[in-house]
Amino acid sequence: MIILTSEEITRLKSSFAEMPVSLESLREIGDCDGDVEDAAISLALRSNQEPDTNEQWLGDFSKRYRHVVCQDEFRGAIEQGDFKALVMHLAQKTDCPELIALPVALYVYKTGVDDFCHSFDNSRV
Repeated sequence: MIILTSEEITRLKSSFAEMPVSLESLREIGDCDGDVEDAAISLALRSNQEPDTNEQWLGDFSKRYRHVVCQDEFRGAIEQGDFKALVMHLAQKTDCPELIALPVALYVYKTGVDDFCHSFDNSRV
């Protein structure tokens, strides 16, 4: 379960102040008591995705973008807790629905970018 505290949500709201869709995602996360995975399912439905109610939906969905997330330019920033560039890239340059881009980035950050990218890294060797 990926949970954000109210302090984390407040901090992220200030970081994403110029990105209204990300703010909408954060509002949904707040409405779900900080549960990023629950919010992601609701946001996915609003984005015309067809998620199941499986807790692992966000993790499975995020893996679709592993080839982007695991690029060096995003990896270091994610490790530092800065995933604004990743969210913008996912929303503007991939087929990831904009409402779900921030939950994807949060999932990667909270689970650990090295763990998330482990299988990707091993496939490139």
